[in-house]
Amino acid sequence: MINNFSEYLNSGILPLQKATSDIQKKYILAFQKASMVSSTVAAAGGRMQTNSTYRDTMQQNFILRLIGVPALAVLISLFLFYPAQAHSHDYLTISGCSISDVGYLKALAREYERRTGVKVFVRGGGSVVGSEDLKSGKVDLAASCMVPDSHDSGEIVCVQVAWDALVFIVHPSNPLDNISLDTVRSIYAGKITNWSQLHGAPARIKVFISRTKTGLSGVEASTKALVLNGKDPVESPNTFFAASSGIVEQLVEETPAGFATTGITSARKRNVKLLKVNGVAPTNKAIIQNRYPLKRPLYLLVPASSGPEVKRFVDFVLSREGQQFLKSQNVISLRDIK
Repeated sequence: MINNFSEYLNSGILPLQKATSDIQKKYILAFQKASMVSSTVAAAGGRMQTNSTYRDTMQQNFILRLIGVPALAVLISLFLFYPAQAHSHDYLTISGCSISDVGYLKALAREYERRTGVKVFVRGGGSVVGSEDLKSGKVDLAASCMVPDSHDSGEIVCVQVAWDALVFIVHPSNPLDNISLDTVRSIYAGKITNWSQLHGAPARIKVFISRTKTGLSGVEASTKALVLNGKDPVESPNTFFAASSGIVEQLVEETPAGFATTGITSARKRNVKLLKVNGVAPTNKAIIQNRYPLKRPLYLLVPASSGPEVKRFVDFVLSREGQQFLKSQNVISLRDIK
């Protein structure tokens, strides 16, 4: 069991990527306060910039209903008019994986501040966004549900902090309770396109997928590897792409005919139905005992040259107290799986 960041550096478990210059800490507090006021607002704003990837005006209408014009105006004003402040050891910044953001990071940030007085600003956006923010020096750490590519520049350590599992979600009104992996593959292959084929009411299945402009999201990469046998989902008029898994989950909350894959760590905090897989419900006990499939790790990406405050935060997450706190948030800790 790795108990702190120094042990992780020396363990050789995950080699460092090719070293370049030290990450410059230059995140502006105005951006933190604006973009981290609400991960929902920040994520929705990101989606507005990439709405060309959507194939139905329903998503655009959803954005406006979600954040509203007044909220967007406040967000813009914070960006434009809040005075910039220098980076400080009094706070840390994290962006990335929406599963981690909703599932445990915000609560962990509050707990760390309660214990140490150090404020931790958290923003979602997806694993790819977090990795890019880290490499460009915008944040101190990044949350991720996938290991960085070997060609990623920067001296980055990938530290596993918890466990997650892929789950398949539908709207609460959907009568479907159980699904097989073969059926999921058929949905993504475009062979099953209507809920009536699964003994539901006649309605075309709306498949929501998180995908960034620069490549696969963490959830899509995991889905491709763990569910689709390395194949890409077939794109159809009923396939809709969103900028992060957080937005995907919100879309399923709003869409009776919706279907998506996401992580259990965040999905269980949404108003969605989590489907059984081959008759096994996605409970922590079933995941720990390997009765429910599709288990995957959650990471923090950390510059190897990080300062002491970043290392103290990682040490806390890996400590007995930190892992126990994750368990209190219904997250599967490292100590749950030997």
